[in-house]
Amino acid sequence: MSGQARLAFCAWAATLAAACALLPLVAPAGWLFQAALLLGVQSAVGTVVRRATPSGVPAVATQAVVSLLLLTFVFVRGDAVLGVLPGPDAVEAFGALLAQGTADVGRFSIPAPVTDGIRLLLVGGVVVIGLLVDMLAVTYRAAAPAGLPLLALYSVAAGLSPEGGSLLWFLCAAGGYLLLLLAEGRDRLSRWGRVFGGGFGTARPGGTAPPPVRTGRRIGAVALGIALVVPAVLPSLGGGLLDTARQGRGTGSGGGTISAVNPLVALQDSLNQPDNRTVLTYTTDAESTSDMYLRIVALDRFDGTSWKPSERRITDLPRPLPPVPGLSPSVGTERVTTSFRAAGWYAQNWLPMPYPAAEVRIDGRWRFEPEGRTLVGDRGQTTRGVRYEVDSLVVRPTARQLAQAPAPSPQIMEEYTGVPESLPSVVAETARNVTEGAAGDYERAVRLQDWFSSQGGFRYDTQVKAGSGSAAIARFLEDREGFCVHFAFSMAAMARTLDIPARVAVGFTAGAADGSGGMTVGLQDAHAWPELYFEGVGWTRFEPTPSRGSVPEYTQPDLPSPEQSDAPAPRPEDSARPLPEPSESEECVPGQGTEDCGAAAVPRDGGAAGGLPVGRVLLVAASVLLAAGVLALPALWRGRLRSRRLEGGGDPGARTLAAWREATDSAWDLGILPQESATVRTAAARVVRLGRLEGEAAEALHRLATAAERALYAPEPRSAQGLAGDVRRVRAGLRAAAGRGARLRALLLPRSAVRVVWAVSERWSAAAGRWSGPARRALARIRPSRQRV
Repeated sequence: MSGQARLAFCAWAATLAAACALLPLVAPAGWLFQAALLLGVQSAVGTVVRRATPSGVPAVATQAVVSLLLLTFVFVRGDAVLGVLPGPDAVEAFGALLAQGTADVGRFSIPAPVTDGIRLLLVGGVVVIGLLVDMLAVTYRAAAPAGLPLLALYSVAAGLSPEGGSLLWFLCAAGGYLLLLLAEGRDRLSRWGRVFGGGFGTARPGGTAPPPVRTGRRIGAVALGIALVVPAVLPSLGGGLLDTARQGRGTGSGGGTISAVNPLVALQDSLNQPDNRTVLTYTTDAESTSDMYLRIVALDRFDGTSWKPSERRITDLPRPLPPVPGLSPSVGTERVTTSFRAAGWYAQNWLPMPYPAAEVRIDGRWRFEPEGRTLVGDRGQTTRGVRYEVDSLVVRPTARQLAQAPAPSPQIMEEYTGVPESLPSVVAETARNVTEGAAGDYERAVRLQDWFSSQGGFRYDTQVKAGSGSAAIARFLEDREGFCVHFAFSMAAMARTLDIPARVAVGFTAGAADGSGGMTVGLQDAHAWPELYFEGVGWTRFEPTPSRGSVPEYTQPDLPSPEQSDAPAPRPEDSARPLPEPSESEECVPGQGTEDCGAAAVPRDGGAAGGLPVGRVLLVAASVLLAAGVLALPALWRGRLRSRRLEGGGDPGARTLAAWREATDSAWDLGILPQESATVRTAAARVVRLGRLEGEAAEALHRLATAAERALYAPEPRSAQGLAGDVRRVRAGLRAAAGRGARLRALLLPRSAVRVVWAVSERWSAAAGRWSGPARRALARIRPSRQRV
């Protein structure tokens, strides 16, 4: 195998090694074999083209075209011309697949199923990264910069992984990069000629690696070892890449974990939807639906940036569910049964149901998270079109029971009363002022709720900028306008400053009656509310948001209990809005992607609530890589041209003139413009003067000028010795005399790169000249003659 083919194979292997970091994100792993095959064809095409032409541009262009044709055949061949040519229909199909993949990334939990859209993102992304690595490492012989696209690929995988990456995948990516560096170094070494070791003049025996190669391997092994050991030893880097996962991932039976997600991504969008699209329909035997809040997930971790659910252990779904934590038998309860049906378009991982649920009857791969008493889909299971039945408890504590609740356990206090140091002091001060004189935690909670809902002058507005961090809470307390997110987050944070355990629940309010004995829940019923913990009662709902939901009866101790009604409390926006029926085949209307259709609790990272928009990250990463590649093209072309000029190919005269041209172009890159009309000797003297060359550098340039004169004017040019060394001395002297800015500009934007433009212009003119004559003759034949009648 030739050195170039070996380097191409190592680039292929390094890209696949880095792509292995994506394996934990999806299942199954068959996409990787498809990506390996496409990368192999891409690499083979590059090797063949590079052997046919010394220029790197045709190789890269051919690889890009072949890669596009391969992707077209694999993914959209039904819409392509002849199955491989990407016509307008194929481009449209690609766009639809990319949109589907971006939506699927946001919709599914990890490990996500490999849908067609996700497969295109994975395979296409790996092929693009492979093209960049092959271009840098093989075509332009710059293996070190090729680590940037490999790092981008690994970083995307590590950033999306709940564990932040694993040691195995880091070793794969790092080992692939070191293999690529070693192959490039060996290829460079092979072009130096015979390598000597030991004493001078003693060649290494055949079959053993030369000392520089062995030394390179040792350096690579030591560098990799340091990169692995140091972060693991230093205590300041704990919790980073090398930390092992504390628990399983929740596949299969038994234990596992459910990672922290941000279910508030589309809450504001859902509330602002012009059409209240149906999410769920249900029927219940409860006497009243006013308190039928459909809870999806509880957010119990506030880090100062956003509220998120903690990473919890999940188990198989028990039947019945375990007893409700903190609920005493002395508190009145009523067991009700509710039958649900989710709309065919509504797909998310968390199951909406009343709290606290006692038993859930549902088919599919659903797991149970005991702390929040929630159900989460496993291995791609979503709520799309599912039917399920929930037995839940309607808890009816009295105001006296809440007021006389004993202190919670130390574990509850430690976990649910902590606030970040970044929380502005105004939050705690406002909480103390509002609850001043209150007799206990229950009265403090009721005062907070009443202050937000009626007494504090707050205004409900869904157009306010969303946010869940400390600054957003302080801004909300000052401006006093927002929607349910702001009210729930602020009350929970203020309750924690008063040492009342608190968290935030996300889900839907009861919805509206459909006229046939059932209830319909729409997008605009998305809601967030605080839950406060009282020993003997458990997690208790409060409603601080004005004009939304229903205020719990137990928070009105001084009022008689109103007669219960079968309909929920009306909302201003419910007066004349139609309620569509759910349909198995209902699809999103144009202009509304999955982000808009997924209701309030689509579990993904990103959006206005401080999460990570995956599709945007991938787009930005691809744009950055593309921009970096474009900016690096002049420097890569200049380095490749210099290497070709100094390699010593061709006849002696051509080699000498190529070395002279390289010396003058190096001066041009540093700001010394060439004078094509000047003689060689005059040009050399000018470069020495303007470039402030002295000593060996000046002598080297004069030797190059003398050799160039002989090559131009001697009857038979003689082979000059040491041309490459003289060029390097001249370049070193010029760079030493130039400033830092001039050196940087010469590296990134070499002025002599304009020769590419000149060459293209000359070829264009030549081609135009060749075709102008035949074109005029053909035009004359088809043009009608002008004859007078």
